[in-house]
Amino acid sequence: MATLNKIMLMGRLTDDPKDAALVSGTRVVKFRFAVGRSKKNPQTGAWENDPNPLYIDCEAYHSPAQKRDLVSLIQQYCRKGDPLYIEGRLQLDQWEDKNGGGKRSKHKIVVDNIEFLGGNRQGDGGGGGMGASRPAAGNRAASYGPPPEDHGPDFPDSGPAGGGGEEIPF
Repeated sequence: MATLNKIMLMGRLTDDPKDAALVSGTRVVKFRFAVGRSKKNPQTGAWENDPNPLYIDCEAYHSPAQKRDLVSLIQQYCRKGDPLYIEGRLQLDQWEDKNGGGKRSKHKIVVDNIEFLGGNRQGDGGGGGMGASRPAAGNRAASYGPPPEDHGPDFPDSGPAGGGGEEIPF
C-alpha cells in the first residue's frame, strides 16, 4: 500500500527563525509557524479570525548535496509576522522530559519548500528568486507569539510576544 506524507500550509512566522546549527554536516534552521482559518460571519458579512490558531514547530535542512539552500533563504528573508506558504512532511519527535515528567512527543514539519507571500520589500532586489519577496517592515502585520506550553527540547517556552493580548494577523 502506498503512503503519502505531505503538508501544505499558509500562515505566519511567530518569531524570527533561530540561527542555523550544524547537525552531522547538515545545516538546520528552526522556526514556529501559526495557521488558522478565517470565516465569514453570516450575520455581518465580515471576515473573522480563528479564535484557536495552531502553532507548529518547523525545521528546514540544507546539505551540500542540495541545489536550493532553504536555510539561507529562511534566515535572510523571513521575519516574525511574515506570511509564508510552506510545503513539507510531518515528523514525530520524542524525548525525555528534563524535569522528570517522563517521555514526551510532538509532531513537527520538516520543510521542503517555501513561498514568500506579501508585497515587495523596498530597497531589496527581490525575494531570493522565489517569485515573491518579503514585505517591507512597515507592511508587516502585528506580531504574536507561541502559546504557553512545552514544545520540546528545541523550542523552549517563550510565552506571548509583546506582553500578550495581541491579535493573530490572519
